[in-house]
Amino acid sequence: MTEPKKPALELQLPPRWQALVERTMAADAKGGGSRQGRHMGGGGHHGMHRQVVRARDARGSFLRLLRALRGRTLWLLVMFALVISGTCLSLLSPLFLGRAIDALKVVKNEVPVDMDVLWRMLLFLLLVYVGNTVVSFLQGWLSAKISQDTVCELRRDLFAKLQTLPLTFFDGRTHGEILSRMTNDIEIVAQVLSRGVVHFFGSVITLFGALASMLLLSGRLTLTAMVTVPFCFLLTKLVAKRIRAYFLAQQTMLGLLNGHIEEIISAQKTVKAFNHEEQAIADFAILNQELRRTGIRARILSGIVPPLMNLLNNIGYALLAGYGGWLAMQGDITIGVIAAFIQYTRQFSRPVNEIANQYNDIQSALAGAERVFAMMDEEPEPADAPDVQSLATVRGELSFDNVCFSYKDGEPVLRDFTLQVQPGQKIALVGSTGAGKTTVVSLLMRFYEPRQGRICLDGVPITQLPRQCLRQAMAMVLQDTQLFSGTVRDNIRYGRLESSDAEVEAAARTAGADAFISRLPQGYDTILSENGGNLSQGQRQLLSIARAVLADPPVLILDEATSNVDTRTEMCVQRAMIHLMKGRTCLVIAHRLSTIRDADVILVMAGGRIVERGARRELLALRGAYWQLEQSQAALLSAE
Repeated sequence: MTEPKKPALELQLPPRWQALVERTMAADAKGGGSRQGRHMGGGGHHGMHRQVVRARDARGSFLRLLRALRGRTLWLLVMFALVISGTCLSLLSPLFLGRAIDALKVVKNEVPVDMDVLWRMLLFLLLVYVGNTVVSFLQGWLSAKISQDTVCELRRDLFAKLQTLPLTFFDGRTHGEILSRMTNDIEIVAQVLSRGVVHFFGSVITLFGALASMLLLSGRLTLTAMVTVPFCFLLTKLVAKRIRAYFLAQQTMLGLLNGHIEEIISAQKTVKAFNHEEQAIADFAILNQELRRTGIRARILSGIVPPLMNLLNNIGYALLAGYGGWLAMQGDITIGVIAAFIQYTRQFSRPVNEIANQYNDIQSALAGAERVFAMMDEEPEPADAPDVQSLATVRGELSFDNVCFSYKDGEPVLRDFTLQVQPGQKIALVGSTGAGKTTVVSLLMRFYEPRQGRICLDGVPITQLPRQCLRQAMAMVLQDTQLFSGTVRDNIRYGRLESSDAEVEAAARTAGADAFISRLPQGYDTILSENGGNLSQGQRQLLSIARAVLADPPVLILDEATSNVDTRTEMCVQRAMIHLMKGRTCLVIAHRLSTIRDADVILVMAGGRIVERGARRELLALRGAYWQLEQSQAALLSAE
């Protein structure tokens, strides 16, 4: 079945953005939804006019969501009982109102009142209104509790699942995509669980209840009330498609604008360094103006619908009043019946207008739930083998036997990599970017599994060791230092959570970080900004090294450990490292060859293979690849 052609929208954008808009909107037309617009802040608007993202397996997502609610069956039954009770109370109020009016009888300019009936009906109305208020409060409280409890568990389970996923999962996805599932998608589910499902269920009951009440009061008035209903559906069908197209364009433009803002803010140093401020402002103005233009069109068009719907409803009320008055004059019905019928008509028309919106909200929630469940269904990191064994003590002997690895099929990163490391040896890996140096240590830490070959620790294949035991035996200082929100002390303690304050400070002194920490406003209790943004690159590197010192592992891995520090800091770190590496097996990856001159063995890698190995003096005597690297770095230093 071919999809209806999407209305053409003329966007006044430069080509580089126009192409992105067209790709995004084309993906939405296929049902994928505007990720950029949705996750970067697509504005709120009426559900009927929103680009609805539908689940591919709505039934399966719905059933899994029901299973997530299974532990709250009793509360769900109570909530739906409250919904039914509230709806029934709402349906009773027009009936009592009509009878109260009928208690007033006009006879020859006199209005005799049946006070017993009037007071009884007014009392019933008061009880109905009070009861409806109490039921609405309980219903809102209970639906919020059920939804938040369920979403809390979903969020907890999803975060726990993330901790079990292999790095290959994160390599293939952006952080924004993963974060949007943890926040946006789950939040959509929460909103619909707390309001959408209850309102949808209540609207359906109200719709049929009001229709039944109308038929019981007067079949002829019911037919009259139905005259405007087809026009309401026709109006919705004619206008909604165009409105959705404009709101989709608005969401897409909002995504582009937010992306531009994020890009410029995160790249402020580069923007200022290249005097790009005026161009950034000009680009922002173009996007902002186009967002304004599409937003105005979307709002104007969507603003037409409510007045037209009100017009149709008012025409319906006028027809009812006129025809009902004529029936009353004939003695077929009473004025109270007319008043009650108009109230039921209002109750009937409101769900007619709302059910489509609520249904779309539920569809969006099911799509969000589907994305959440899809992440939960991802294959976790392979479990430890049944015959795993923990090492009582780790000596630090490492061996790689004919290890091959590739991140993508057909693109090998390591080829027949073989290496034997004795306990306490310092092994250095050098080579150009992409030679496979970091991959070696990633395989050793079991971040990835080799395609071929075997890696052993103390003669035991690492696949036969519990991952926790394996990783406790090693400490790794990454090239890109990762610090967490919290104090300086907390970030160092990340190396060993049970360590005391004295041990933390001793580790900082060993790493040469104590000097700059003592100059911070609150010392070790200084709160770090996001990823240590209030520290220099060298200071962040020193904290990362202090964290590794605190872990006190038998095997130490330094991946570009001093590549981001100045010469003075590098000398300080090297002195600390000499002390730290005594008696430990060390793997050091560095571009600065000055940091690995005292290595027992230097491995020169190229194309995933070891092309040279030996001590520095031996490699220089060969006048091969390592000699060329030293000559190149010496030339660069002399040029500086």
